[in-house]
Amino acid sequence: MCFFHRETMASSFQCFWGLFFSLSIYFIQATPTSNVYIVYLGLNQSHDPLLTSKHHHQLLSNVFECEEAAKQSILYHYKHSFSGFAAKLNENQANILAKMEGVVSVFRSRTMKLHTTRSWDFMGLTLDESSEVTPLQLAYGDDIVVGVLDSGVWPESKSFQEESCLGPIPSCWKGKCVKGEMFDPKRDCNRKLIGAQYYHKGFEEEFGPVNPRTFDYKSPRDFVGHGTHTASTAVGSVVKNVSSFGFGQGTARGGAPRTRLAVYKVCWNEGLEGICSEADIMAGFDNALHDGVHVISASFGGGPPLRPFFKSQAGIGSFHAMQLGVSVVFSAGNDGPAPSSVGNVAPWSICVAASTIDRSFPTKILLDKTISVMGEGFVTKKVKGKLAPARTFFRDGNCSPENSRNKTAEGMVILCFSNTPSDIGYAEVAVVNIGASGLIYALPVTDQIAETDIIPTVRINQNQGTKLRQYIDSAPKPVVISPSKTTIGKSPAPTIAHFSSRGPNTVSSDILKPDISAPGASIMAAWPPVTPPAPSSSDKRSVNWNFLSGTSMACPHVTGVVALIKSAHPDWSPAAIKSAIMTTAYNRDSTHDSILAGGSRKVADPFDIGAGHLNPLKAMDPGLVYDMQASDYIAYLCDIGYTREQIKAIVLPGTHVSCSKEDQSISNLNYPSITVSNLQSTVTIKRTVRNVGPKKTAVYFVSIVNPCGVKVSIWPRILFFSCFKEEHTYYVTLKPQKKSQGRYDFGEIVWTDGFHYVRSPLVVSVNNAGDSDDSLSYSI
Repeated sequence: MCFFHRETMASSFQCFWGLFFSLSIYFIQATPTSNVYIVYLGLNQSHDPLLTSKHHHQLLSNVFECEEAAKQSILYHYKHSFSGFAAKLNENQANILAKMEGVVSVFRSRTMKLHTTRSWDFMGLTLDESSEVTPLQLAYGDDIVVGVLDSGVWPESKSFQEESCLGPIPSCWKGKCVKGEMFDPKRDCNRKLIGAQYYHKGFEEEFGPVNPRTFDYKSPRDFVGHGTHTASTAVGSVVKNVSSFGFGQGTARGGAPRTRLAVYKVCWNEGLEGICSEADIMAGFDNALHDGVHVISASFGGGPPLRPFFKSQAGIGSFHAMQLGVSVVFSAGNDGPAPSSVGNVAPWSICVAASTIDRSFPTKILLDKTISVMGEGFVTKKVKGKLAPARTFFRDGNCSPENSRNKTAEGMVILCFSNTPSDIGYAEVAVVNIGASGLIYALPVTDQIAETDIIPTVRINQNQGTKLRQYIDSAPKPVVISPSKTTIGKSPAPTIAHFSSRGPNTVSSDILKPDISAPGASIMAAWPPVTPPAPSSSDKRSVNWNFLSGTSMACPHVTGVVALIKSAHPDWSPAAIKSAIMTTAYNRDSTHDSILAGGSRKVADPFDIGAGHLNPLKAMDPGLVYDMQASDYIAYLCDIGYTREQIKAIVLPGTHVSCSKEDQSISNLNYPSITVSNLQSTVTIKRTVRNVGPKKTAVYFVSIVNPCGVKVSIWPRILFFSCFKEEHTYYVTLKPQKKSQGRYDFGEIVWTDGFHYVRSPLVVSVNNAGDSDDSLSYSI
């Protein structure tokens, strides 16, 4: 309906009757099928938010009977860092707007899901108080603001308390803390937590009012727990002597403990799961960039089919961030180990896979005083009972509530297998429902990652599970589960977590994604004490620190390191920072063997691990970087189908935009990795590197590992840098030497001056099996 002020009364009569007569032909049809759409207009050409909002109203009035009706349909104006709006529209209205001049894209707002402190020591960032040298984590970061788009923050956590040595808030900061339910900016914000805002209109259009149905706070305060966890992982202050149920005892801190935190709550509780509306996320991006953040961390996303870059919040938000010099770090997703499952694949952002660390939680199972099995878990007290097979209590041995035989299992520990249709979450609920004392859950050997459970649970591999099941086949046997322990350095690490989403990139196959891997399995970080540590309403426990696993946990590890690099090198672009992280990554585990890919027994390849595992110390001094600015992405955007007019609408004023009729290869984008997804004949690819090492005069030599069946040649093979020549371009020629179709092979290019090792993964798919050329040479 329309709402009017007195001064518009003269036109209200016309508006009313226009609406009345159109009900039968337009709005009666439109109202039941209206949804939230995002209308993206590109760069904000006006620096006046009021003028931008007025332009949105005028544009939207073209599909409504009057401007007042258009105003009522709008949820958000995106009016700072880019221009656009979120509004309730029907499909016809959306289609009309999409064809209008000045509109880059129109797309329906989807909901994203959240991709749910030994890890820093594991990566070499130790806090040695006896050392005379200030630890790297404490030497940088207080001039940097990290914006976390997530489920909010628990401000009372010690992770977000300001330390006495923390200086004043950076003068460039324009953000704010807003008041809301159980959130008082005067009490809850400080020199550490300097920004806190929330966005809920998109979520409420999809799921209804936030409170009380969703049991969340209509404020920046976090109930889900995910936002508190990720924020403390990225930038949490140093907190000594923490643990969760006695496990993981040590000093907790984020990657950049002195960095400032700004929270943008865009994700809300829906059944103890975080749900994020794209309309809300876009509002968070718009404000974060306007406020002056230096890094954005976003641990959410959606899986394939992926949308084009400028029909998604991730592509749009991160592109405008890149133009402003802001790095955006995304999680890769938790849909692994399936290939082509990676999300958040925009080349101007960083996409992070998840890996394990060298900390484990061994839990001993003793069956009938005869068979001893070691698994993984967080068991706090000894459990005694009788071990029974799942089929005794569940039909077909499927441990899920709907398959229960409704038999009481008091005093029993149930043995379940993951090869049934249920997963461990359903199995836990099912076992709790029948009154069992514990659960032993058999998984593939690479999938045993300890998590916080609602019942004492031990994860074992399926070989161990088969052994136990055979022993109890005739009758249940006495079993004792000992309390879990915390061990460090007893298992090879890292390995890629089985759940971590894999490449290839389904939007742009010649861009490698994920970019990098970082710790994301059994990560302990801050937690709201009002939220159960396990995602179940039956869990009545309260903790201040909790373990979570997911690429959501890997993402803020990279965010923290990006903040340190940005502080140490404030003039580096997002592309240079990403290059530093990728080219210094390592591919060997703690035993000096190849890193393995969880979910399989194979060695991790770039589709699992990206360029390798995060190495914070090396990333601070990479030697060479592959740099790019917004203008460098223009040829790439042309090549994937965007028009000159569309590109001009999104880039900063003064950027030259030209789409050549001769399309350049996407592989020529100056990316730190090289991917050729369709090599049919010899091709040559260009890369440019800049010397950022401490010595302006340097000589770099190249070494090559050829992908199987591909001859790699590089010219020149030596790069001479000086005060007068800090950049060099080199050329990579790839020549197929085998007949092949549809398979990828992997190699690498490494430039070194004897101290720095600048490594780029080389990913090639030779597709010439249908080629009749018999002159190809073959390698054996």
